[in-house]
Amino acid sequence: MSVERPPVCDYEGSDYQSRFWEKGERLYEDQVEAVALSRLLPHSGRLLLEAGAGAGRNTLRYQGFERIVLLDYSRTQLQQAQARLGRSSRYVYVVADVYRLPFVPGLFDAATMIRVLHHMANPLLALSQMRQTLQSGSTFILEYANKQNGKAVLRYLLGRQKWSPFDRQPVEFAELNFDFHPQAVRAWLQDSGFSIRRQLTVSHFRFGLFKRLLPLAFLVWMDSLAQLTGNWWQLSPSVFVLANAVGETPPASPEAFFRCPACTYAPLKTLPEALTCPSCGKVWPILDGIYQFRD
Repeated sequence: MSVERPPVCDYEGSDYQSRFWEKGERLYEDQVEAVALSRLLPHSGRLLLEAGAGAGRNTLRYQGFERIVLLDYSRTQLQQAQARLGRSSRYVYVVADVYRLPFVPGLFDAATMIRVLHHMANPLLALSQMRQTLQSGSTFILEYANKQNGKAVLRYLLGRQKWSPFDRQPVEFAELNFDFHPQAVRAWLQDSGFSIRRQLTVSHFRFGLFKRLLPLAFLVWMDSLAQLTGNWWQLSPSVFVLANAVGETPPASPEAFFRCPACTYAPLKTLPEALTCPSCGKVWPILDGIYQFRD
């Protein structure tokens, strides 16, 4: 009996990178996220999974890693990333569903999921899939949209918002766009096999008035200081979590990489233009250097 998969937010054909980041006055958010990543990333590593890589906005920030797998549900987003980063053997481009990751267990020694969880209708399933791909002790950096942010708290206390920022239930403020309570996210991480090491609160000054009146460098400096309170309280709109994979997951064998997302069989058979599954017969194309595991 097949299990129905959760719906997926699809950015296929979207100009998200240009519209939201490059033309959307998001330089402050981009720079404070860079600060958070620099504080949490290992200095070096072998193979990193960037889940929800999009057009590769953060990819160049993972300089310490020998290889990076850019995964996204949208092929056009990865085409933009490929145009930016090139077809170097250092980068592997993979179209796939985060609820059915096409990688053998224990493949990666690090992973990131930035601005992705807020699109997850089933965050525990997504985090569990991420955990399966990681070796024991691997680093996982997660960013999520915080339901309990200061603006939401103030609006609720003033009676201008019906939903409570204090309960643990997610709030869907637009279709497949969720804010999560920090306690809920911490519970999901622990239930899926992660141990939390550190939390950073990010984008404290995400207000149009601040951006217009205050210098960018000053806002980023102020936010970099405020981030350090993240282990004590979480009242910013964005929270970064550093976690480690716990439990026994040995490293994947050197020759193993992809597995069939339909039936989990590995290894797949490599053809010039596709990977095929000897177990279920599924064919997964390779188009212009991008692996296609979306069905």
